[in-house]
Amino acid sequence: MAEATTRTAYRTCPLCEAACGLQLTVRDERVVTVRGDRDHVFSHGFLCPKGATFGQLCDDPDRLRAPLVRRGDRHEEVGWDEAFQAVEAGLRPIIERYGADAVAFYLGNPNVHTMAGGLYLTPLLRAAGSRNIFSASTVDQMPKHVSCGYLYGSALAIPVPDVDRTDFLLMLGANPWESNGSLATAADFPGRLAAIQARGGRFVVVDPRRTRTAEHADEHLFIRPGTDAYLLFGIVHTLYEEGLVDLGELAGHVSGVAEVRELAQGFTPERVAAACAVPAERIRGLARELAAAPTAAVYGRIGTCTVEFGTLTSWLVDVVNVLTGNLDRPGGVMFPMAAHLRPRTGAGGKGFRAGRWHSRVRGLPEVKGELPVATLADEIETPGDGQVRAFVTVAGNPVLSTPNSARLDRALGGLDFMVSVDPYLNETTRHADVVLPPTDATRKGHYDFSFLALAVRNFAAYSPPVLPPGPAGLDECDILARLTLIVAGRGAGTDPAVLHEQLLGQALDRVAAAAGIEAAVLRPLVTGDHPAERLLDVALRTGAYGDQFGRRPDGLSLARLLASPHGVDLGPLQPRIPEVLQTPSGTVELAAPPIAADVERLRAALGRRPDDLVLVGRRHLRSNNSWMHNVPALVKGRDRCTLQVHPADATRLALADGADAEVRSRAGTVSARVEVTDRVMPGVVSLPHGWGHDLPGTRMPVAAAHPGVNSNVLTDEFAIDVLSGNSVLNGIPVEIKPA
Repeated sequence: MAEATTRTAYRTCPLCEAACGLQLTVRDERVVTVRGDRDHVFSHGFLCPKGATFGQLCDDPDRLRAPLVRRGDRHEEVGWDEAFQAVEAGLRPIIERYGADAVAFYLGNPNVHTMAGGLYLTPLLRAAGSRNIFSASTVDQMPKHVSCGYLYGSALAIPVPDVDRTDFLLMLGANPWESNGSLATAADFPGRLAAIQARGGRFVVVDPRRTRTAEHADEHLFIRPGTDAYLLFGIVHTLYEEGLVDLGELAGHVSGVAEVRELAQGFTPERVAAACAVPAERIRGLARELAAAPTAAVYGRIGTCTVEFGTLTSWLVDVVNVLTGNLDRPGGVMFPMAAHLRPRTGAGGKGFRAGRWHSRVRGLPEVKGELPVATLADEIETPGDGQVRAFVTVAGNPVLSTPNSARLDRALGGLDFMVSVDPYLNETTRHADVVLPPTDATRKGHYDFSFLALAVRNFAAYSPPVLPPGPAGLDECDILARLTLIVAGRGAGTDPAVLHEQLLGQALDRVAAAAGIEAAVLRPLVTGDHPAERLLDVALRTGAYGDQFGRRPDGLSLARLLASPHGVDLGPLQPRIPEVLQTPSGTVELAAPPIAADVERLRAALGRRPDDLVLVGRRHLRSNNSWMHNVPALVKGRDRCTLQVHPADATRLALADGADAEVRSRAGTVSARVEVTDRVMPGVVSLPHGWGHDLPGTRMPVAAAHPGVNSNVLTDEFAIDVLSGNSVLNGIPVEIKPA
């Protein structure tokens, strides 16, 4: 019997936004142990429970390892060529008869965790030409994109808290002790928060739940869900009223300061306190502390986005940072400079626009190239020109993650054709006519295009494949390339290398045009064994720290990252204003007209009587939405899918701890086990999202054994944030009674 061979490999964890380094022990071509990489330049050995199961997730026996085609009421394994022929036979007739908009696309959260998602989705969508593009962004972070678009001119110019140097951090609707951080890549976020306190600083959490992050904070303030905009406007009002506005180094780079003062009129701390349940004097105190701290940062996350006034709340987070002089300075909030991106050469640009087209049924505006997923079921169910008849999902599970998901589940059953790129037969892909499973994460390279652009310290890391390609597997870049060629009418049999070379040629043409040389001169210099590696090499070499194809010998390249398995540290964040600004004025535009107009909607709601009982979501460290519940180690232990209820509400509603309760909203009804706890404030109940694994036709037995309930059955698809189209997932009015 041959002796087992053991080796060590390093890679970046792809399971959340923290971008931690992993040290893998590989034996006989299997990952047998996972540890944190102590030499990693960013994570320094930190490891969470999700990262520890990296090998188990990749080896999950329920992962699909060959394509599936629906035959009758069953999915059967087929070869890749047959699967793509089925895709072509299903999609092309619909496109040719009904037009491009008859095919809708949904892009799920895991796409930002893969190189294929970062490099090949845009070509796919461009080739399809459909306006019916949907993604998880409109059940998550779209308000932040929109507010930053208006403030800075680019929806991707998102400042992050400089947590390693700040003296005072105010966090609203964020729970990084559980989430590991979001829209702020910060490996070992808990350790970084503890370091603030160790150096004499403070962090304060504002949340309707006493989360694990709140438990470790210097102060936790309960707030009524969906009212963070009132709290922040009370802070803004105080800054002006008490003469605390100080732009610091931003003076000369900000417009609209006087207009914001006018917008803040009427939002006095005394008036907003009744709405948000934070005392007026504490609101004033927060304003004074933010203004007086040597450095300070305000950070808001999903709890501030998934609400009725999500864009205004996201905007006000940055308004407070601007007015206290804490934007774009060390210890405040700053703009990262990722290695694959090039810095701009000057301020100013075309700015941000929304509403370039509207959805067919409800007339909802496009934002950032997509429509709100809250109207996806409308577009499938409503007959007429432009009706969605075919559906393509890539790494998404909208049956569990989108509003009134029971309605969407029914709508998917009425499609003419559906294809999914996904490694599981889950609650959504069970509707697909063809399922195309990408190979697991050990068999493909990894570079974080999204998260390195949001890191709290600039660094770069690339992980080559740990294991060779599987005998029956297909790389995700090849899958998306073949889909692109099919929707473009090039045929299912076209070699994906055609698109790979086309994309590389386009990248080199852009570089050559800027440098005034021929692209043919650069092509022999590009390195990489894989199409994604070659595209990454071009981006790195021409990026902010690149070697410029040899003109800067000490610069970055793919070869440099391959020789640095623990990553390359690129230093702390540096000021980037005015270079980062792409607004028409070349300034931070504090009072863009669409934002200012929506303030009136907020003002009109100030006197609204609060709902008796509202529902909010929650995260858990061992979950990431719906896609890790089939790993035994991540679902073992006590039931986490419980309805948390405050003791006073439990008494009032005759709810017993451990018993079941019926939860009803306008959209639907679920039954969940009650957990009586003072971790939620009175008038608020909480269910985690991403559960509901009890639908027939799936092949995820571990998840099915721990089904939980789908909280999005309760989410109202008609409740959205007007400016961004983001669904309201927090603060849902509900009625509860014993089941």
